[in-house]
Amino acid sequence: QVQLVESGGGLVQPGGSLRLSCAASGSIFGLYDMAWYRQAPGKQRELVAKITRGGTLIHADSVKGRFTISRDNAKSTVYLQMNSLKAEDTGVYSCNAVHFISRREYWGQGTQVTVSS
Repeated sequence: QVQLVESGGGLVQPGGSLRLSCAASGSIFGLYDMAWYRQAPGKQRELVAKITRGGTLIHADSVKGRFTISRDNAKSTVYLQMNSLKAEDTGVYSCNAVHFISRREYWGQGTQVTVSS
C-alpha cells in the first residue's frame, strides 16, 4: 500500500508557474505508474499527465508544451511543472499511483490550484 501527499498548490496569476510535488511512502515507488489528475468545479476529473515506471510520458493535449511531469525514484516523488498557467487550469490536482502488476490504484488528498488575476 502506498500513501501519497501532494504539495505546491496555491493562487497564481495567469501566465505564472507552479510546481506540484507528490511524495509517496509505504511501498516501493518504482513499482508504480504515476499520474496527475485535476477536477475543475462542475466538471469531471481528467488526466493531466502520466509517467510510467519506465519513464514514458503522456500529457493531455490541453497542457502540452506548458506542463511537464517528472519523477525522482530516489526521492519517491513525482512532480508537475506548470508554466503559462491559464484560468482554465484552475482545479483540484490529485496524485495517482497504479501498481504495475495488480493495477491497484491509490490517490492523494489533492491540492488546490487557482489561476486568477
